[in-house]
Amino acid sequence: MTAVAAPPRAAGRNGTSALTGTTELTRLALRRDRYFLPAWLYVLTAAIASTAYSFRGLYPTAASRAELAASLRGNPSLTALAGPVYGDSIGALTMWKVGLTVAVGAALMGIFTVIRHTRADEEAGRLELVGSTVLGRQAALAASLVVAFGMCLVLALLIAAASILLGLPAGGALAMGAAIGLAGWVFAAVAAVSAQLTGSARGARGVAGGALALAYLVRTVGDSGSGLSWLSWASPLGWAERLRPFAGERWWVAGLSLAVGAVLTGAAGLLSARRDVGAGLLPSRPGRAQAPGWLRSPFALAWQLQRGSLLWWTFGFAVTGAVLGTSAKGIGAALNTQQAREFITRLGGQSVIIDAYFAALILMLGATAAAYGVASALRLRGEETEQRAEILLATPTARISWAASHLLIAVVGTAVLLGAAGLSAGLAYGLRTGDVGTQLPRLLGAALAQVPAAWVIAGVAVALFGLAPRLAVPVGWTALGVVALLTLLGPTLRLPQWVMDISPFTHVPKLPGGAFTVTPLAWLTVVAAVLIAAGLVGFRRRDLG
Repeated sequence: MTAVAAPPRAAGRNGTSALTGTTELTRLALRRDRYFLPAWLYVLTAAIASTAYSFRGLYPTAASRAELAASLRGNPSLTALAGPVYGDSIGALTMWKVGLTVAVGAALMGIFTVIRHTRADEEAGRLELVGSTVLGRQAALAASLVVAFGMCLVLALLIAAASILLGLPAGGALAMGAAIGLAGWVFAAVAAVSAQLTGSARGARGVAGGALALAYLVRTVGDSGSGLSWLSWASPLGWAERLRPFAGERWWVAGLSLAVGAVLTGAAGLLSARRDVGAGLLPSRPGRAQAPGWLRSPFALAWQLQRGSLLWWTFGFAVTGAVLGTSAKGIGAALNTQQAREFITRLGGQSVIIDAYFAALILMLGATAAAYGVASALRLRGEETEQRAEILLATPTARISWAASHLLIAVVGTAVLLGAAGLSAGLAYGLRTGDVGTQLPRLLGAALAQVPAAWVIAGVAVALFGLAPRLAVPVGWTALGVVALLTLLGPTLRLPQWVMDISPFTHVPKLPGGAFTVTPLAWLTVVAAVLIAAGLVGFRRRDLG
């Protein structure tokens, strides 16, 4: 009897290894993101380059930069918002001004990239279809991380190259690029873990976004001068600051980001191997067997889906407004140089320093509220791609009613956020100055004046949803990023007025302190209404999917 040798044990399903097909999926991901990722790279690199260029023109002498840095170090409010100032060179001031913002942008780029090519594709059924071929179990995760990590590396090199071309020291330029790129690296790995924990792309984005928000909050508390400076070392965003580009670089801090990113990447791989396809490791909470009567309308369902997000955003805006109002007293004494005052008054558009301070901060809150409006409006696209809209619209529910229910929450929610921030800021500042009756309505009105501009940005996302649904998510967020950069950096860069006019926030009255006019707010509201109407008409006429 002839002995038959046992076949060799396969490395994975169908004889494949866990990473079989990673190269092909990486190429596919790059092709799918051929517009999305270059836009992110351009915007983030341009933010660094344009800020460095503006500082060179605004503060040409070492003495003027030293005065600015000294005034900034004496203001705990600005330190909490933008981070500490470690030097008075153009590079160090650039890192202080936009380094943290660009690091957050790199983190968002990493989060969106990883979840788009893992959990979102899995939820849509694309990975199950591709996985029926010769494809390793870990290939999709590996490909998404290769793309995300590669883009973070490219971003770091672009920032370094742009800074060197502007005449900044090469060592500091490389450190600044590394600090920002490594922030994206860490949160791409966070997104990889969150994609294994939750059963939906929206849940994964929520977990990763919550981790980013927590990191920002921890860093803010650590940098606020409250005696808890050690908290900044507990945040990956704090590590980006403490690498100290252009101020005696501490390269060993980069090892923290590399180590944490590597650990999270390994954890994501282990978790991915231990869960079922299409399921998350965190158990989903079963709903009721029968829905209550109040949940039978499209608006009630939209509220049920979005109420948690709105409540958390409102809480964050209220806390932020209270912090800003409490720390505003004495801002004039803290900004004790002409350069620092010019910096704030140009951004706030006012000559009175306290009004300029509040106007600048409320402008930032307006741009942030626009982000909520975009996210809430694009919930429609998420419901559509996840095929829940198709099931709902198979009932007598009309398309316009369903879409309008989510848009109502986006529109009203944006106003609620800014109202909460203005109310808490006015109350806090009024209590500090003993004049609540005057300050509360002033700051509440200034915050609510930002609402129509935020609606315009949300309207752009709605128009894309109805007319070009495949571009709604990437172009909608890119439009928000461009507007935010124009709004926050345009005045200090002294961009041409026609460029500034692209941002709807340019047309908002400069409040508090400025002249209030209804006309621009009315026109912004009309533009937002037209964009939303165009999106609804397009959605009514096009096919789902």
